[in-house]
Amino acid sequence: MHEFADAEEVFAGLVTGIKNKKINYKTSLDEMVLKISKDNLAYVDNRRDAKKKHRFDFWAGTGKLFKDQSEFTGYLRQRGIAEKIMYSKSEAFPDFIYKARKTGNDLTCGSLLELKDSKGGSIASFNSTLPTKFKNLVEIDIINGNDIVSRITSIKDEKLALNGEYRSFQRRNLYLIRTYKDNKEKVKISIIDGSFFETLPKEHLIYQMFLNILRNHIKSKKDIKISGEALLEIEKTLSCITDQTIIAASQNIEKASIRPRLRIMAEVHSEGNPHSSHYPEITGRSLNLIIQSTEHDEKIKREIAKKKFPG
Repeated sequence: MHEFADAEEVFAGLVTGIKNKKINYKTSLDEMVLKISKDNLAYVDNRRDAKKKHRFDFWAGTGKLFKDQSEFTGYLRQRGIAEKIMYSKSEAFPDFIYKARKTGNDLTCGSLLELKDSKGGSIASFNSTLPTKFKNLVEIDIINGNDIVSRITSIKDEKLALNGEYRSFQRRNLYLIRTYKDNKEKVKISIIDGSFFETLPKEHLIYQMFLNILRNHIKSKKDIKISGEALLEIEKTLSCITDQTIIAASQNIEKASIRPRLRIMAEVHSEGNPHSSHYPEITGRSLNLIIQSTEHDEKIKREIAKKKFPG
């Protein structure tokens, strides 16, 4: 099982769904994912609409393991999932998580999937966290400020969640991105691996962001006087601020009546947007798989080629 198995399966599912006319370029992104993923999802953020709008019961497969609904809901309560949470919208990161698998002694797959939909050619902003190659459940809980995602995911992953490395194993970040969603000639859909956006290590990006804030303050506020030597020391100190999980955590401030927390958002440069004119190979009315080049490239191509897509 290679590291891009989830991405490959999402891509193949979308191709098959479009060819079978079960989905099309105008289908909502969440409906696309629900229709092609079936019982392979360990987390769905909007479980309410999944059931009401798309007739997808996230808990159906798990519920069958119990003799009746009462026993099942009792089990969920013991795991910290009240009935009102079962079919709610958690408003957490990410939108979806795929089930983890085991290859030999290692946990694999379990990819995160975020949806980005846009009427224009720009990619919708990343509102919850910086796009990166990997994240684990520990990071996700800190980013969200609660553990609802890891609680639900661990229930769906069943025995694999008992693995000592379950919460810390690195999961691929995938993005299902659509631009020009209302234009049938220009619409583009891509499954993009998070490494595409991580052109700089996130640690470097974070401290440079704070450094830019400081420099802009110095530039715009004439009353701020910092010597060159002092500025170098400050830059050195700021270079230690690299952990997004610490930045995202709620802060206790003495005598403050609130606990502030920073939420980092990000926008994509046009050069970093594979749906922009900088990437002419990504054409209108296309479905694309964009992943990092690895030693698995040829294997992935062969596996996709072997799939029996409808004619």
